[in-house]
Amino acid sequence: MTAKKTFEFKNGQHVVYPPQGVGKLIKTEEALIGGQKIKMLVISFERNSMTLRVPVDRVQISGLRPLVSQRKIMEAINSAKDKATAKRMIWSRRAAVYEENINSGDPMKIAEIIRDLQRRNSTDTMTFSGRQLYLRALERLAQEYAVINKIPLEAAEDKIEDILEIPKDLELEAQVEENTEPEPNV
Repeated sequence: MTAKKTFEFKNGQHVVYPPQGVGKLIKTEEALIGGQKIKMLVISFERNSMTLRVPVDRVQISGLRPLVSQRKIMEAINSAKDKATAKRMIWSRRAAVYEENINSGDPMKIAEIIRDLQRRNSTDTMTFSGRQLYLRALERLAQEYAVINKIPLEAAEDKIEDILEIPKDLELEAQVEENTEPEPNV
């Protein structure tokens, strides 16, 4: 059995908390909980206007980690250029797996979602739930890419889609069945 990696975190450092994405460690504080002093990392997620406190002794269990390297994020993005995998599961199960992968915080797993759900041409259709998962995965990967490259999130999303050569003329609108019944006269 391999031991989990332990990380040293510093105030001001950007970190990844898998269920929320990229946040910034703003301070370490002590809190009195159940009569015990607990050392906590205080992480701010500006995008969600949220502050999270993670007990230092629970960091490994929580999945909190530093940002990956530039090389690792580019490996993940480039892996999304591969051909989508065969989709042999029913959608609800596949969507649950995609959700788990987004919440894993693993850039490679997140890139797999982007790979499987991206539209490569105008004949590809995207369901509403597929579109939502694609956009969440893209945003989560772009958060880390943006901080690593010191660019805004929207620019990072655009850059990732440029790297993946996703045509700009594709509308990301989900396909909605049209109502075939005539509208009542008013």
